[in-house]
Amino acid sequence: MPGGHSLTVDREGFAAEVTAAIEGQPLIELRREEVTALPPDPIVIIATGPLTSEALAGEIARLTGSERLFFYDSISPIVDAETVDAGIAFWASRYGKSTGGTDDYLNCPFDRPQYDHFVDQLLQSQAASAHIPEDDTRYFEACLPIEELARRGRDTLRFGPMKPVGLTDPRTGRRPWAVVQLRQENLRAQSFNLVGFQNHMKFGEQARILRLIPGLEKAEFLRFGQIHRNTYINAPALLTATLQLRAHPRVFFAGQISGVEGYVEAIATGLMAGVHAAALAVGHAPRPLARATALGSLCHYISGADPVHYQPANITFDLLPQLDEAARHRLRRDKQARHAEVCRRAQVALEEWVAADV
Repeated sequence: MPGGHSLTVDREGFAAEVTAAIEGQPLIELRREEVTALPPDPIVIIATGPLTSEALAGEIARLTGSERLFFYDSISPIVDAETVDAGIAFWASRYGKSTGGTDDYLNCPFDRPQYDHFVDQLLQSQAASAHIPEDDTRYFEACLPIEELARRGRDTLRFGPMKPVGLTDPRTGRRPWAVVQLRQENLRAQSFNLVGFQNHMKFGEQARILRLIPGLEKAEFLRFGQIHRNTYINAPALLTATLQLRAHPRVFFAGQISGVEGYVEAIATGLMAGVHAAALAVGHAPRPLARATALGSLCHYISGADPVHYQPANITFDLLPQLDEAARHRLRRDKQARHAEVCRRAQVALEEWVAADV
């Protein structure tokens, strides 16, 4: 289906093709029944998706710990660091309280007219369609969409996620009227998270409105914000890079329940869980995929990110290892060439990983 750079599929056609492939495979025993408990099989892959039933979710919670199972998804937009205007945004921590002697946030300052225009556009924004009827009304108070906060009063945002206290704009020497803080993503090399900017707007609306933020006029977004129902585990606290539960290595997780977003990512982790489970079944130790590959980096992220701030992820270039200094310098003016070099190194690493298993 047309979708720009995104993989967009006809859901019904896609589901029909997958179902036909499963039904036509003689080595698969297909059972159409509700699974309410984990089977006692020697090896189990859990790939139940974002709407896991209440009964099975309870079983997973008992296995992993209820505090590590989430039933909603609130994620903020992520922007490519290279597209932030460094002439406007400035590094600073509130009241100078930094971590390890370095400022933790990149700040995008608003004056009052800019803030008022931004709020006006938020109030007029188009909401994304809800996949489930109650999705657009049952928000958690701790993760309200920014447009919902704006409806509660014009100053709600600047006393909430956009509060400017403790910050001074070096261009003016004064405190901004409001500020959007960007935080460097852990394990993401060249990107920033817009702190507290979860929202329920259509992606096109997000691109238009978020580019009204001073310093983000030409921003490229690696991920847009979302709030929707989801069931996923706190994978960094639970999984190894081979997608096995650390406490129960016979159990694998894959797909959205492991904390990945998107068709490609769900399929990819399912593939890797299958490969690793097959290795375990014949008495081999599962081997993590090479870190330099996209699949290896995705598994590395969901098993090695900060469990306190863990958010589901799509695969993007900023999850892969960055080029060494010499390569970055040589290709510093050509982003496409840098990406091509990352891809070349990933291909080499993948071929070496495959050859090592022959």
